[in-house]
Amino acid sequence: MVGTTLTQIRTHIESLASDDGTYELVCGRTGERPVPVDGFRFEDRETAEAAARAARKYRSALRRYDPNVPYYDLIVSEHDSRSGFGGATATAEGWATAGATPGLPEPPCDLGTDAGGRTECAADGDRSERVEFCHRVAAAVFEALVDADHRAVETAVMDAYFDLAETMSSADDLCLRLLESMATALHVHLASAEQADVLERAASNLASRPDATKTLAATLAEMERLDLVESYTCSAWRSGPDATTRAAELTLEDYALSAREGRLPVLPVVLELYRRTSSWRPVSLHVTSTESGWHATLSVSSASSAVGLASVPIHEHAAD
Repeated sequence: MVGTTLTQIRTHIESLASDDGTYELVCGRTGERPVPVDGFRFEDRETAEAAARAARKYRSALRRYDPNVPYYDLIVSEHDSRSGFGGATATAEGWATAGATPGLPEPPCDLGTDAGGRTECAADGDRSERVEFCHRVAAAVFEALVDADHRAVETAVMDAYFDLAETMSSADDLCLRLLESMATALHVHLASAEQADVLERAASNLASRPDATKTLAATLAEMERLDLVESYTCSAWRSGPDATTRAAELTLEDYALSAREGRLPVLPVVLELYRRTSSWRPVSLHVTSTESGWHATLSVSSASSAVGLASVPIHEHAAD
Protein backbone atom coordinates (compact mmCIF):
# COMPACT_ATOMS: atom_id res chain seq x y z
CA MET A 1 0.00 0.00 0.00
CA VAL A 2 1.23 3.46 -0.87
CA GLY A 3 -0.89 5.22 1.72
CA THR A 4 -2.96 8.40 1.45
CA THR A 5 -1.15 11.01 3.54
CA LEU A 6 1.85 13.02 2.38
CA THR A 7 4.05 11.31 4.95
CA GLN A 8 2.91 7.83 3.89
CA ILE A 9 3.45 8.57 0.21
CA ARG A 10 6.89 10.05 0.82
CA THR A 11 7.80 7.02 2.95
CA HIS A 12 6.72 4.76 0.09
CA ILE A 13 8.91 6.67 -2.38
CA GLU A 14 11.84 6.42 0.03
CA SER A 15 11.29 2.65 0.29
CA LEU A 16 11.60 2.40 -3.50
CA ALA A 17 14.85 4.38 -3.61
CA SER A 18 18.28 2.78 -3.78
CA ASP A 19 21.67 4.32 -2.97
CA ASP A 20 23.14 2.36 -5.89
CA GLY A 21 20.28 3.09 -8.25
CA THR A 22 20.95 4.09 -11.83
CA TYR A 23 17.61 5.78 -12.55
CA GLU A 24 16.09 9.02 -11.32
CA LEU A 25 13.08 11.22 -12.10
CA VAL A 26 13.57 14.62 -13.68
CA CYS A 27 11.31 17.20 -15.26
CA GLY A 28 11.44 16.72 -19.01
CA ARG A 29 11.21 20.47 -19.64
CA THR A 30 13.54 21.92 -17.01
CA GLY A 31 15.75 19.03 -15.87
CA GLU A 32 14.76 19.76 -12.27
CA ARG A 33 14.43 16.92 -9.74
CA PRO A 34 11.58 18.25 -7.65
CA VAL A 35 10.00 17.35 -4.32
CA PRO A 36 9.07 14.61 -3.46
CA VAL A 37 11.62 12.74 -5.62
CA ASP A 38 14.54 15.16 -5.29
CA GLY A 39 17.75 13.32 -4.43
CA PHE A 40 16.36 9.80 -4.91
CA ARG A 41 17.67 7.16 -7.31
CA PHE A 42 15.99 3.89 -8.24
CA GLU A 43 17.27 0.43 -9.11
CA ASP A 44 15.47 -0.03 -12.42
CA ARG A 45 13.07 1.70 -14.77
CA GLU A 46 10.04 -0.17 -13.42
CA THR A 47 10.75 1.01 -9.88
CA ALA A 48 11.31 4.58 -11.08
CA GLU A 49 7.95 4.47 -12.83
CA ALA A 50 6.32 3.27 -9.60
CA ALA A 51 7.89 6.25 -7.84
CA ALA A 52 6.47 8.51 -10.56
CA ARG A 53 2.99 7.10 -9.90
CA ALA A 54 3.43 7.77 -6.18
CA ALA A 55 4.57 11.32 -6.97
CA ARG A 56 1.34 11.81 -8.92
CA LYS A 57 -0.65 10.64 -5.90
CA TYR A 58 1.39 12.95 -3.68
CA ARG A 59 0.48 15.95 -5.82
CA SER A 60 -3.17 14.88 -5.92
CA ALA A 61 -3.25 14.84 -2.12
CA LEU A 62 -2.03 18.43 -2.13
CA ARG A 63 -5.01 19.51 -4.19
CA ARG A 64 -7.19 19.45 -1.11
CA TYR A 65 -5.28 22.60 -0.15
CA ASP A 66 -5.03 24.20 -3.58
CA PRO A 67 -6.73 23.08 -6.81
CA ASN A 68 -4.09 24.96 -8.83
CA VAL A 69 -1.13 22.79 -7.80
CA PRO A 70 1.35 23.03 -10.72
CA TYR A 71 2.31 20.15 -12.97
CA TYR A 72 5.83 19.00 -13.74
CA ASP A 73 6.54 16.49 -16.50
CA LEU A 74 8.57 13.78 -14.78
CA ILE A 75 10.50 11.39 -16.98
CA VAL A 76 12.82 8.51 -16.12
CA SER A 77 16.50 9.28 -16.64
CA GLU A 78 19.20 6.60 -16.64
CA HIS A 79 22.58 7.31 -15.08
CA ASP A 80 25.68 6.92 -17.24
CA SER A 81 28.73 6.65 -14.97
CA ARG A 82 30.93 7.97 -17.75
CA SER A 83 29.02 11.16 -18.41
CA GLY A 84 26.58 11.66 -15.55
CA PHE A 85 22.81 11.50 -15.80
CA GLY A 86 21.46 11.56 -19.30
CA GLY A 87 19.37 9.72 -21.83
CA ALA A 88 16.08 10.76 -20.29
CA THR A 89 13.18 9.02 -21.98
CA ALA A 90 9.49 9.51 -21.38
CA THR A 91 7.38 6.51 -20.44
CA ALA A 92 3.64 6.04 -20.11
CA GLU A 93 3.91 6.37 -16.33
CA GLY A 94 6.72 8.90 -16.42
CA TRP A 95 4.55 11.98 -16.80
CA ALA A 96 3.85 12.72 -13.15
CA THR A 97 2.65 15.73 -11.25
CA ALA A 98 5.38 16.86 -8.92
CA GLY A 99 7.60 19.79 -8.17
CA ALA A 100 7.62 23.51 -7.47
CA THR A 101 5.99 24.49 -4.20
CA PRO A 102 3.52 21.96 -2.76
CA GLY A 103 0.13 23.63 -2.44
CA LEU A 104 1.26 26.79 -4.21
CA PRO A 105 0.75 27.69 -7.87
CA GLU A 106 3.59 28.39 -10.27
CA PRO A 107 4.98 31.93 -10.06
CA PRO A 108 4.16 34.28 -12.94
CA CYS A 109 6.45 34.31 -15.96
CA ASP A 110 6.56 35.59 -19.52
CA LEU A 111 4.60 32.99 -21.46
CA GLY A 112 5.54 31.57 -24.82
CA THR A 113 5.07 28.26 -26.65
CA ASP A 114 7.49 25.43 -27.27
CA ALA A 115 7.98 23.54 -30.55
CA GLY A 116 5.00 21.34 -29.75
CA GLY A 117 2.72 24.28 -29.12
CA ARG A 118 2.63 23.85 -25.33
CA THR A 119 2.58 26.98 -23.19
CA GLU A 120 5.73 27.53 -21.19
CA CYS A 121 7.91 30.30 -19.80
CA ALA A 122 9.67 32.09 -22.64
CA ALA A 123 13.46 31.90 -22.75
CA ASP A 124 13.92 35.42 -21.45
CA GLY A 125 11.39 34.72 -18.69
CA ASP A 126 12.76 31.40 -17.43
CA ARG A 127 13.06 31.13 -13.67
CA SER A 128 16.50 31.64 -12.24
CA GLU A 129 18.25 29.21 -9.92
CA ARG A 130 17.33 31.57 -7.09
CA VAL A 131 13.63 31.20 -7.89
CA GLU A 132 13.97 27.42 -8.10
CA PHE A 133 15.82 27.34 -4.77
CA CYS A 134 13.17 29.50 -3.10
CA HIS A 135 10.45 27.19 -4.35
CA ARG A 136 12.30 24.10 -3.09
CA VAL A 137 12.63 25.71 0.34
CA ALA A 138 8.97 26.75 0.38
CA ALA A 139 7.94 23.28 -0.81
CA ALA A 140 9.89 21.54 1.93
CA VAL A 141 8.54 23.84 4.65
CA PHE A 142 4.96 23.58 3.42
CA GLU A 143 5.19 19.80 3.38
CA ALA A 144 6.60 19.85 6.91
CA LEU A 145 3.68 22.02 8.06
CA VAL A 146 1.21 19.56 6.52
CA ASP A 147 2.95 16.58 8.13
CA ALA A 148 2.98 18.28 11.53
CA ASP A 149 -0.69 19.30 11.16
CA HIS A 150 -0.05 23.02 11.66
CA ARG A 151 -3.21 24.08 9.86
CA ALA A 152 -3.15 27.71 11.05
CA VAL A 153 0.29 28.24 9.54
CA GLU A 154 -0.69 26.46 6.31
CA THR A 155 -3.64 28.84 5.97
CA ALA A 156 -1.53 31.90 6.76
CA VAL A 157 1.06 30.90 4.14
CA MET A 158 -1.59 30.23 1.49
CA ASP A 159 -3.38 33.52 2.19
CA ALA A 160 -0.11 35.45 2.00
CA TYR A 161 0.83 33.75 -1.26
CA PHE A 162 -2.42 34.60 -3.02
CA ASP A 163 -2.29 38.19 -1.76
CA LEU A 164 1.24 38.53 -3.12
CA ALA A 165 0.45 36.80 -6.43
CA GLU A 166 -2.34 39.28 -7.13
CA THR A 167 -0.03 42.28 -6.86
CA MET A 168 3.38 41.07 -8.11
CA SER A 169 4.34 40.24 -11.68
CA SER A 170 7.95 39.21 -11.05
CA ALA A 171 8.50 35.52 -10.25
CA ASP A 172 11.78 36.38 -8.55
CA ASP A 173 10.28 39.01 -6.26
CA LEU A 174 7.26 36.84 -5.54
CA CYS A 175 9.40 33.94 -4.34
CA LEU A 176 11.46 36.18 -2.07
CA ARG A 177 8.35 37.75 -0.56
CA LEU A 178 6.88 34.26 -0.13
CA LEU A 179 9.85 33.19 1.99
CA GLU A 180 9.54 36.38 4.05
CA SER A 181 5.85 35.69 4.67
CA MET A 182 6.54 32.05 5.47
CA ALA A 183 9.24 32.97 8.00
CA THR A 184 6.88 35.47 9.63
CA ALA A 185 4.06 32.92 9.79
CA LEU A 186 6.33 30.39 11.50
CA HIS A 187 7.34 33.01 14.08
CA VAL A 188 3.81 34.26 14.74
CA HIS A 189 1.98 30.94 14.93
CA LEU A 190 4.51 28.46 16.33
CA ALA A 191 6.44 28.19 19.57
CA SER A 192 10.21 27.95 19.26
CA ALA A 193 10.32 24.16 19.68
CA GLU A 194 7.56 23.76 17.07
CA GLN A 195 9.48 25.98 14.64
CA ALA A 196 12.62 23.92 15.14
CA ASP A 197 10.65 20.72 14.54
CA VAL A 198 9.24 22.12 11.28
CA LEU A 199 12.71 23.18 10.12
CA GLU A 200 14.15 19.75 10.91
CA ARG A 201 11.29 18.08 9.04
CA ALA A 202 11.77 20.45 6.10
CA ALA A 203 15.50 19.76 5.98
CA SER A 204 14.79 16.02 5.83
CA ASN A 205 12.53 16.70 2.83
CA LEU A 206 15.47 18.17 0.92
CA ALA A 207 18.43 16.27 -0.51
CA SER A 208 20.84 15.84 2.41
CA ARG A 209 24.59 16.31 2.54
CA PRO A 210 27.06 14.81 5.01
CA ASP A 211 28.29 16.77 8.00
CA ALA A 212 31.23 19.01 7.20
CA THR A 213 33.61 21.11 9.24
CA LYS A 214 32.92 24.07 6.95
CA THR A 215 29.14 23.83 7.03
CA LEU A 216 28.59 27.55 7.71
CA ALA A 217 31.00 28.69 5.01
CA ALA A 218 29.42 26.26 2.53
CA THR A 219 25.95 27.55 3.41
CA LEU A 220 26.95 31.17 2.89
CA ALA A 221 28.76 30.33 -0.34
CA GLU A 222 25.53 28.76 -1.60
CA MET A 223 23.59 31.89 -0.64
CA GLU A 224 26.09 33.97 -2.62
CA ARG A 225 25.94 31.63 -5.63
CA LEU A 226 22.15 31.92 -5.67
CA ASP A 227 22.39 35.73 -5.37
CA LEU A 228 20.57 35.75 -2.05
CA VAL A 229 23.53 37.75 -0.77
CA GLU A 230 25.97 39.82 -2.81
CA SER A 231 28.88 38.89 -0.56
CA TYR A 232 29.60 37.53 2.90
CA THR A 233 32.28 37.05 5.51
CA CYS A 234 32.56 34.20 7.97
CA SER A 235 34.87 33.81 10.94
CA ALA A 236 36.30 30.58 12.26
CA TRP A 237 34.28 28.85 14.97
CA ARG A 238 35.18 29.78 18.52
CA SER A 239 34.51 27.48 21.44
CA GLY A 240 31.66 28.20 23.82
CA PRO A 241 31.47 27.59 27.56
CA ASP A 242 31.97 23.87 26.94
CA ALA A 243 32.81 21.47 24.13
CA THR A 244 29.18 21.14 23.08
CA THR A 245 28.74 24.78 21.97
CA ARG A 246 30.49 27.10 19.55
CA ALA A 247 29.87 30.40 17.79
CA ALA A 248 30.91 32.28 14.66
CA GLU A 249 30.62 35.81 13.30
CA LEU A 250 29.24 36.46 9.83
CA THR A 251 28.15 39.33 7.63
CA LEU A 252 25.62 39.36 4.81
CA GLU A 253 25.94 42.16 2.26
CA ASP A 254 22.82 43.09 0.27
CA TYR A 255 20.71 40.23 1.63
CA ALA A 256 17.75 39.61 -0.70
CA LEU A 257 15.10 39.20 2.04
CA SER A 258 13.81 42.32 3.79
CA ALA A 259 13.31 43.02 7.47
CA ARG A 260 9.74 42.93 8.76
CA GLU A 261 8.55 44.65 11.93
CA GLY A 262 11.94 44.62 13.59
CA ARG A 263 12.78 41.06 12.59
CA LEU A 264 14.95 39.58 9.84
CA PRO A 265 13.64 36.54 7.91
CA VAL A 266 16.55 34.08 7.79
CA LEU A 267 14.56 31.00 6.83
CA PRO A 268 16.61 30.01 3.73
CA VAL A 269 19.94 30.43 5.51
CA VAL A 270 18.91 28.48 8.61
CA LEU A 271 17.21 25.72 6.62
CA GLU A 272 20.37 25.29 4.54
CA LEU A 273 22.34 24.91 7.77
CA TYR A 274 19.90 22.23 8.94
CA ARG A 275 20.22 20.48 5.60
CA ARG A 276 24.00 20.36 5.66
CA THR A 277 24.50 19.04 9.16
CA SER A 278 22.58 17.24 11.87
CA SER A 279 25.40 17.30 14.44
CA TRP A 280 25.29 21.00 15.36
CA ARG A 281 21.88 22.59 15.87
CA PRO A 282 21.35 26.38 15.61
CA VAL A 283 20.41 27.72 19.05
CA SER A 284 20.92 31.49 18.66
CA LEU A 285 21.30 34.07 15.88
CA HIS A 286 21.97 37.61 17.10
CA VAL A 287 21.52 40.10 14.24
CA THR A 288 22.44 43.80 13.95
CA SER A 289 22.24 46.08 10.92
CA THR A 290 25.29 47.46 9.11
CA GLU A 291 25.63 50.13 6.45
CA SER A 292 25.17 47.65 3.60
CA GLY A 293 23.70 44.58 5.22
CA TRP A 294 23.72 42.56 8.40
CA HIS A 295 26.14 41.32 11.02
CA ALA A 296 25.22 38.17 12.91
CA THR A 297 26.57 35.96 15.66
CA LEU A 298 25.49 32.36 15.18
CA SER A 299 25.64 29.92 18.07
CA VAL A 300 25.22 26.18 17.60
CA SER A 301 25.14 23.22 19.96
CA SER A 302 25.72 19.49 19.65
CA ALA A 303 23.82 18.79 22.87
CA SER A 304 20.97 21.31 23.23
CA SER A 305 17.69 21.17 21.33
CA ALA A 306 17.44 23.40 18.27
CA VAL A 307 15.71 26.78 18.54
CA GLY A 308 13.19 28.17 16.04
CA LEU A 309 15.10 30.74 14.00
CA ALA A 310 13.03 31.31 10.86
CA SER A 311 12.75 35.00 11.74
CA VAL A 312 15.01 36.67 14.33
CA PRO A 313 14.88 40.00 16.16
CA ILE A 314 17.16 42.82 15.00
CA HIS A 315 19.28 44.19 17.86
CA GLU A 316 20.89 47.59 18.20
CA HIS A 317 24.27 46.30 19.35
CA ALA A 318 26.46 43.35 18.48
CA ALA A 319 26.47 40.35 20.80
CA ASP A 320 29.13 40.27 23.48
